Amino acid sequence: MVKAREDIDDKYKWDLGKLFESDEEWEEAFETVLKEIEELEDYKGRVTESPETLLELLKLRENLKRTVADLNSYANKKYDQDTRKDQYQAMKSRVSTLSSQLSSSLSFIDPEIQEAGKDQINDLIKENEELEVYNHFFDNILRFKPHTRSQEVEQVLANLGDVLDAPDTAFKALMNADMEFPSVEKPNGESVEITQSNFTNLLKNSDREFRSKAHEEFYSQLNTVENTIATNFEKNIRRNVKMADIKNFDSARKASLFSSNIPVDVYDNLVETVEGNLDALHSHLELKKSVLGVDDLKPEDVYMPVADSESPEVSFEEAKEFVIEAVAPLGEDYQDAMKEGLNSGWVDVYENKGKRSGAYSSATYDSQPYILMNYQDDVSSMYTLAHELGHSMHSYYSKKNQPYIYSNYGIFVAEVASTVNEALLTRYLLENAEDKELKKHALSHYLENFRNTLFRQAMFADFEKKVHEKVENGEALTSDSLTEQYGALKEKYHKPVEIDDYIKTEWMRIPHFYYNFYVYQYSTGISAAETLVEKILSEGPEDYIEFLSTGSREYPVEALKIAGVDMESPEAVETAIERYREHVEKAEETL
Repeated sequence: MVKAREDIDDKYKWDLGKLFESDEEWEEAFETVLKEIEELEDYKGRVTESPETLLELLKLRENLKRTVADLNSYANKKYDQDTRKDQYQAMKSRVSTLSSQLSSSLSFIDPEIQEAGKDQINDLIKENEELEVYNHFFDNILRFKPHTRSQEVEQVLANLGDVLDAPDTAFKALMNADMEFPSVEKPNGESVEITQSNFTNLLKNSDREFRSKAHEEFYSQLNTVENTIATNFEKNIRRNVKMADIKNFDSARKASLFSSNIPVDVYDNLVETVEGNLDALHSHLELKKSVLGVDDLKPEDVYMPVADSESPEVSFEEAKEFVIEAVAPLGEDYQDAMKEGLNSGWVDVYENKGKRSGAYSSATYDSQPYILMNYQDDVSSMYTLAHELGHSMHSYYSKKNQPYIYSNYGIFVAEVASTVNEALLTRYLLENAEDKELKKHALSHYLENFRNTLFRQAMFADFEKKVHEKVENGEALTSDSLTEQYGALKEKYHKPVEIDDYIKTEWMRIPHFYYNFYVYQYSTGISAAETLVEKILSEGPEDYIEFLSTGSREYPVEALKIAGVDMESPEAVETAIERYREHVEKAEETL
């Protein structure tokens, strides 16, 4: 039975008091921000009139953004720990509106800095050395000058944020609220309703007939709304293309990558290198066929792990010890900080009634990292803990070593730290675990994570690129053309699998396709992480810790070069795939 939140020991709950002591304190901060936002009006047209004015404005901007981040973090976490409470749903909504209001009110700053130009900004810095810390910040704003419109246009675009998110919002409402999928009967006679959330887990059931039924029922129902999803999906693509055009970019892809200063070669190298090594994925799929003992591998079989038994039980306390021991190669400081965090309110561990599903790590500059989990006493949950702790430790080192303006880090590097922790955990368990079942499941988890994170996301990235190019070339996107495009990729990537008409429509259920060239970063992240683990084990953790400490003071590709990884070269992706091949071979021997 799922417990009520009050029945869970406080030592397994996060400590939100380090954000705000009470809802009343949150309300006071909210009202203060509303008043202080009005002060921004006084700086319009005066951003660069003197070094003192510029510094005052940047400090006000920082204070406002820091407070809004804390307000947002508190409201969201209060809601996530029990989504049945309307009070926190309302607080979430209010702070979302406040955040949009702040973005709109700050939108005049970048155009005025760009209008002043690099020479004038450098002169202001010479007059006041306190501005020197903002050098990279100014550089990042100035490089957007060719893609920034007038103050009036930029403010309109900022105000349209909620409207421009309509395709994503509509997709979530359709899939999570309005769509009703049928129920299927489990082998034990229990009836379970299929949902977008549980569908993948149902495909891990050991009964093949059940998997086939779940697969057929899910996609049959999904296909009843194919025209609605296709129309919504096309509008999402057209939104990306039009916004890129408005901002003077050649393509939607270039616009998306430019925001983090990622060279297009990084994207192309990833897809080309992965597609040149699909035989490694095909070997993994052949292994699945062998383990399952079937003559033909079907789409509903692909999620089956190569470990042919139930996961051994791993308590949260055991998982903590395993993860702490696994990260020993990262040094005592890293280990000690992680251990302290695990014992001081970083993690909200167990499921409770009304709690949001899934897991995440989240931190603000003025708070400790927080991790939401729904721990299930299994190997997968242990890996989730290691993953989220990687994000949290990245935030810990970044905040510890950088001022506020450089304390965050981009998505491109975010998945590196989380995946390094997972890779170290796999190595530790394979070398040290006494339980053979635990070793087998660690190996199986590694292979499944790699298949999903590198190959699957690279396939998604290629699909995104192709469908955006169709729109940019004046072609229409229809349900049939999208299914044809996606089906061709599915057949290429999953050669040993008998691709059916249902799986060709899988594009309809992928939420990340509404995130605008987001998914490739999962693939680059795991590639960089595998390369870094080799370097950490052979040369020590110093360069890696420096990378974690960099925050956004360097652009993402340059930050990774500090750690010793060049993502503009195919080498990192090739290294990662070679490790994957080795683990597939190890699984073939073991299983």
